[in-house]
Amino acid sequence: MKIPAVKGFRDVLPEESTRWNWIESCARRLFERYNFREIRVPIAERAALFAHSIGESTDIVEKEMYTFEDRDGSVVALRPEGTASVVRAYVEHSLYRKEPVSKLYYAGPMFRRERPQKGRYRQFYQLGAEVLGRDDPAIDAEIIVLVDDLLRELGVARGRIEANSLGCRNCRPAFREALLGYARTRVAELCENCARRLEQNPLRLLDCKNAECERAMAEAPVMRDYLCAPCRRHFEQVLALTARAGSAVVVQPRLVRGLDYYCRTAFEVTAPGLGAQNAVGGGGRYDGLVQALGGPDVPGVGVAFGLERLSIAAGEHRAEPALEFFVAPLGPEAEGEAARLARRLRESGVSVEVESASRSLKSQMRRADKLGARYVLILGEQEIGRGAVTVRDMARKLDFPCAVALSESPEAFLRALRHLGCERPATGHGA
Repeated sequence: MKIPAVKGFRDVLPEESTRWNWIESCARRLFERYNFREIRVPIAERAALFAHSIGESTDIVEKEMYTFEDRDGSVVALRPEGTASVVRAYVEHSLYRKEPVSKLYYAGPMFRRERPQKGRYRQFYQLGAEVLGRDDPAIDAEIIVLVDDLLRELGVARGRIEANSLGCRNCRPAFREALLGYARTRVAELCENCARRLEQNPLRLLDCKNAECERAMAEAPVMRDYLCAPCRRHFEQVLALTARAGSAVVVQPRLVRGLDYYCRTAFEVTAPGLGAQNAVGGGGRYDGLVQALGGPDVPGVGVAFGLERLSIAAGEHRAEPALEFFVAPLGPEAEGEAARLARRLRESGVSVEVESASRSLKSQMRRADKLGARYVLILGEQEIGRGAVTVRDMARKLDFPCAVALSESPEAFLRALRHLGCERPATGHGA
C-alpha cells in the first residue's frame, strides 16, 4: 500500500539536500563573521506566544497555524516563524542579564497551513538572525549589509533589497487613522479578508497580494508622510550607512511586514524566477516585542530567509562535489584491503565511497563518474601483490599504476595522491 506525503510537506532528496547544506554553510559562516551565535529553539511552542507576538488578526494566527490541544489541556502550535521563539528564549533564560547585546542566529523548519506554491510549502525552512539590545541605525544597517553579503555569497546577482520605515508608537497612530479613512471609501473593492480586518489592522491592507486590493490601495497614504522627526532621522541614517557600506537599498514607501511586531526599519528581499510571490526573505525592527513577551524594554532587529526560495534564486551556483575518493576493489581478496584503506582515509577527514568487489571495473568506473569522485583508487591482484594502489584521475582520465604505497601513513598517502598531477602518467588498468 502506497502512502504519499501529506499535502504541502515534501521530501528533500540528496541532490537538493546537498545544495541546502551549501547554502546553510555559507549563511553560518557569514553569521559567525558578524559575531552571531547559534540558538536552537523548539519546534512546538504555546500557541499564545504567536497570537501575542505576531498578532491575532494576522493570517498566520487566524488561519495558518498548526495547533493542537496537549494532554494537559494547553494549546500548542508548531512554530510558524522564528523570531517569537528566539525572543521567548531570550526572556525565559534572562539572556539580557548576561549580555547587554545578544546576536543570535537560528535555522530549522517552520509550519504554516497555506496554499502550496513554487518555493512555498506547509513545512518550510528558515535561516534567521536577531540582534537584541541595540536601537541605533547602525545595527539596522549592519543587518541589511549582512543580507547583501549573503546574496553575493550565494550568487543571487539580481536580488533586490527594498526598505521602508513603519514609524513608531508616536507617529503611527496618525498614519493608521489616515489609512483607515481612505480604506473605508474603497471597502467595496477589497477582498473578503481585507474587508473583514479593515478596522482591526488597516496596515495589513498594504500587504495584500490580491490584484483588486492592490488597485484599490494604489493611492492610499504612505507612512513616510507621517513619520515623526526621530523616525525620519533614524531611517535616513540607515539608508546613508548602507550606501556608505556599498549596499544598494531601494526605498519602497508602501512596504509593510506581515507581522504586527515591526516598527521603524522594515525591509524585504526579492529575487526573479519565483513568480508573483518573489520574496526570499525580510525583516526589520521590533522594539516592543521583548517587553510584550514579559521581558524588559529591550529593542530588537532581525532578518529571516526562506531556504527553499534562496535555493531557487541562487540558480546554478552550488558547492563542488563532496566525494574525493572512490575505492574500487577487484576480487574478494581486495575487499578487506579496500575496507581498511577507506577507513584510514576517512579518519584523515576525507570522503570515501567503497564499491562491492563483485562488480566489474567498468561498472565501478561508471558509478564513480556519476558520483563525481575526484580519484578512483583501484585494488586488484597486481596492486595487492605490490602493496600499492593504482590511481585514476577522473578529471583527466589518466591512470597512475601502483603509484602510492598502501603502507604509507594516511597523511603521507594523501600527500602522494595530491601530487600525482606533477608526475608523468603511465598505462594501467583499462576501464
